[in-house]
Amino acid sequence: MSSSIKLLSGDFGHVINGKLDTAPNAKRLDVNNPATGEHLASVPICDRATLDKAVEAAAAAFPAWRDKSWAERAEAVKKWGEHYQSSIPDLIPLLTAEQGKALGISHYEANAVTEWFQAMPTMELKETTVLDDEKMKAITRYTPLGVCAGIVPWNFPILLMVWKIIPAVLTGNTIIIKPSPFTPLCDIRIVEAAQQFFPPGVVQVVVGDDSLGPWITEHEGIRKVSFTGSSATGRLVAKSCSATLKRFTLELGGKDPCVVMADVDFEKAIPQIFMAATLNSGQTCVCAKRIYVHDSIYEKFSQALAGAFQNGAVVGDPLKEGVLIGPINNKMQHKKVSEFFDDVKSKGYKTFAGGDITSSGDGLFATPTLVDNPPDDSKIAVEEPFGPIVPLFRYKDEAELLKRINSSEYGLGASVWSTDLEKAGAFARKIDSGIVWVNSSPVLHPRVPFGGCKSSGIGCENGDQGLQGWCQLHSICVAK
Repeated sequence: MSSSIKLLSGDFGHVINGKLDTAPNAKRLDVNNPATGEHLASVPICDRATLDKAVEAAAAAFPAWRDKSWAERAEAVKKWGEHYQSSIPDLIPLLTAEQGKALGISHYEANAVTEWFQAMPTMELKETTVLDDEKMKAITRYTPLGVCAGIVPWNFPILLMVWKIIPAVLTGNTIIIKPSPFTPLCDIRIVEAAQQFFPPGVVQVVVGDDSLGPWITEHEGIRKVSFTGSSATGRLVAKSCSATLKRFTLELGGKDPCVVMADVDFEKAIPQIFMAATLNSGQTCVCAKRIYVHDSIYEKFSQALAGAFQNGAVVGDPLKEGVLIGPINNKMQHKKVSEFFDDVKSKGYKTFAGGDITSSGDGLFATPTLVDNPPDDSKIAVEEPFGPIVPLFRYKDEAELLKRINSSEYGLGASVWSTDLEKAGAFARKIDSGIVWVNSSPVLHPRVPFGGCKSSGIGCENGDQGLQGWCQLHSICVAK
């Protein structure tokens, strides 16, 4: 299969100071297809000297890039975006091969990025006059921080990398990307292509193992880290960044509640909640991870959703037509998801659909599963599996439901489903999370800030606030 993927031809490596560095003498990291175990490519493992080289190149490129106008930087981003769009047909099968997501989901991820290329260049952060009286005029402006880094996870490697690069370079920073060791191939190819649109050192990528992340977060030459990953690792990132007082944005785990009210429109809600629960084999930070259904419709709704799981959740080779659920991305995550399936079985919880971790074949698969009303303190109710196993809960009283929802340590996303928009909106305002969708599965947009509270993160990406996170607030006060 790998021979049919165009972008696998040629060597993979770091992209430093405008050039691909294959580092032939470095230790190598193998990238495998999680659906088949097939070897796709090998990439070099970054050492400290290589990281220093990238930081030095980024620091050298920063002054000239900072001094360009927003319009000049925006033009570079737009041209890069045009080239990126032409590469999408080749990126889709490579993304499916290294990440394991179904072709349709890879198509969604690769194409969704184009909206960021188009919208963000128009979102210029302009100077604002905050005081103008007889004594003084004061303005505030946003200035770039300098050398930044983006640490990208394996679940949405293209989307979440571009989320970091575009706002960083638009605001005048230079950036070094560290892809996940499980999914570095698309990111390398995209950054490699970007070199023709940016001066050397502005956008770089270094590939490495578990040692590279800490080296980045503790590096004195890096002024900000944008990290997407688990809450446990996010805490380590924050601690490491604090040693050099570098800025950080953390987009971390979630246990997103999905509230189904008694007056829900079944026809509209079922397909979207099904997708919200199973997208990317449940490996999505804003998946519907705990579904609360009003007691009066619980039986009817659970059976309807179970039907969607049984009929629509086709598991298998993600390159095959009709397959919606590909494998879990890596062995470590597959083992973690297995523990949730084992716990459900050992505790004797009833399931509406699925129930077994492995569906078929030799890949890292898991059967999409719905768990019937487990205890609120159970493992599946409290922890994030990051896989396609989802609990359904009954509720009667909305005030009590709100307590149950907000008792979670997480607060990333949520959704509320009701034909009464006023009622749903009022309930949504009381949920402790960074973003709530009403009558919609998760929809992301460059202009809408995205970030969590509590253990789900600090800061946000996207929107004006996301852009500001890559900047230093600078005030200038002029006496009259």
